[in-house]
Amino acid sequence: MVTPNSDLAHAAYDSKVEGNIIFTRLDSAINWMRSNSLWPMPMGLACCAIELMATGASRFDISRFGAEVMRFSPRQSDVMIVSGTVTYKMALAVKRVWDQMPGPKWCIAMGACASSGGMYRSYAVLQGIDQLIPVDVYISGCPPRPEALIEGLMKLQRKIEKEESAKALLVAPEEA
Repeated sequence: MVTPNSDLAHAAYDSKVEGNIIFTRLDSAINWMRSNSLWPMPMGLACCAIELMATGASRFDISRFGAEVMRFSPRQSDVMIVSGTVTYKMALAVKRVWDQMPGPKWCIAMGACASSGGMYRSYAVLQGIDQLIPVDVYISGCPPRPEALIEGLMKLQRKIEKEESAKALLVAPEEA
């Protein structure tokens, strides 16, 4: 039998409000939610895409960061991971997918080719995806290991946590 003074009755009904309230800034709460629920749009264009796929495997456990859901629809993604050689012919498709992604959105350039054109100094290869879209995190390597992509995701999370998110939500009616 449970009496009103027993520990079980106290655990079942907590009348103290003080212990159940968390104070934080709106920016911190929004950025915490955004940084821990990244939905990548994989833009695998060459050999770096194999390492991108390996990152999604169980050995590297990318789900620790809330990024295990690779979305192949730009309208459901917020992080584009460009991995591999971007040719001028493919650049238009990359730009179109980037434009279809809703904001806020971020970009990770994975590998030497996506970051700077790599070893290809040719008329057909874009010398870095940052000439086309803004890049938030660069990952070096040819190809970079899955651990490097995980480190890049953690850098992106730290960057997102420092953003001012509430200002974008509080837009005056005449500015909308």
